[in-house]
Parts: sequence; C-alpha cells; structure tokens
Amino acid sequence: MRTRPRAFVAIVAAALLTLAGCAERTWAPEADVQRALYSNGDPPSITLYTVQSTRSGNGAHSGLLVNGAHRALFDPAGTFYHPAAPERNDVHFGITDNVLKVYVDYHARETFDVVVQEVEVPPEVAAQALAAIQAYGPVPNAQCSLSVSRILSRLEGFENIPSGWFPNRLSEAFARLPDASYARVTDDDADTNHGVLFQAAKNYTPNTASDE
Repeated sequence: MRTRPRAFVAIVAAALLTLAGCAERTWAPEADVQRALYSNGDPPSITLYTVQSTRSGNGAHSGLLVNGAHRALFDPAGTFYHPAAPERNDVHFGITDNVLKVYVDYHARETFDVVVQEVEVPPEVAAQALAAIQAYGPVPNAQCSLSVSRILSRLEGFENIPSGWFPNRLSEAFARLPDASYARVTDDDADTNHGVLFQAAKNYTPNTASDE
C-alpha cells in the first residue's frame, strides 16, 4: 500500500488543527453596545447556565451571566442571538429580563434542561468578571466550559473552580461554592409559548432604547 510522506501528513494534521481552533469574531459597534447596556439594580452576582441532555444527562453547553455595573452574558461558542443584545466575541450586552428569558427558552426543550446556579459577589468581583469575559476573545467550538472555567478560576472567591472541558463537572464545582443557588428549567417550565419567544426575538424591531 502506498504511504504518504510524513511531511505531507504533518501539514494536513496542522491544517485540521488550525481549522478546529478557529473562532468567528463578532464585534458590534460601540454605539450599539452603549445604547443596550442594562442594569436591573439587583445585588452583583454571577450565574452559571448548564445545558444538560434529558436522555443521557451529559452536559452540552455552559454560559455565564455577570450582573455588575451592567448585565452581560458570556455565551462561548454559542449560537444564541437577540437583536436587542449586541454581541462582541461571545459577550452579549443589554441582558434585560426579557432577553434572558429568550436565552433560557432557546436552550430548554424536550431534549435539554437548563441548570441555573447563582452566587452573589462583591461589586469588585463582578467588575473583574465583566472585564474578564470581554477580554477573553472569540471561543472556538467545544471550548465553552473550558473558557468559562478558566475565567471563573481567576476570580476572587472562585479559585477552587478547576479548568476543564466538561459542563457537568463545572456545574458540580460551582455547586460547592458557599450559598450557590440551584434551579432546573425544563421544557415544561420554560415559557408557555416555548419557541415563540425565540421567534419573536428574530422578528424584533426596537421602538426605544430598551426592550423592556
């Protein structure tokens, strides 16, 4: 059987690794980001979202909501979109309660539940987290939990969060944080018009600076 030169194999392997590591860069205009910024006035907090298969229990995705001077959603390597929430490299701004409902509704379905875990943090930690998610850059496919865990592990009070690739392990580590809350959103718990919220987001036309 004819074999290919090692150099050729090495070049192909390197090319495949490069493609696998590519991440799409999205950069909303500054005016759109500033116009969308939203604060709900609640105490500063960090919320971990874990999407889990209802069939196998395996984790499928991780997302991170930071509520500080404003509320932003880090959805690494995700496909979520809302026209009222401009995006910069997997960070969505303008996360009002309605936008957050769409995000959860988008993921909660017959085949997936969404685990929601939240901890209150000092304002300086929330500020640190907001800066970290914006500085991380676009995340390649399959690295959602890796990026979220890396960010968390560098925050004060989250040092025991291990960096890793698996959403469920990240969720388990987050559950060990003091005073971490826990909720599970199922397809039945999601908005009664499940799927309609996401469709409405696609067709959204803003009339004011806020969608509230």
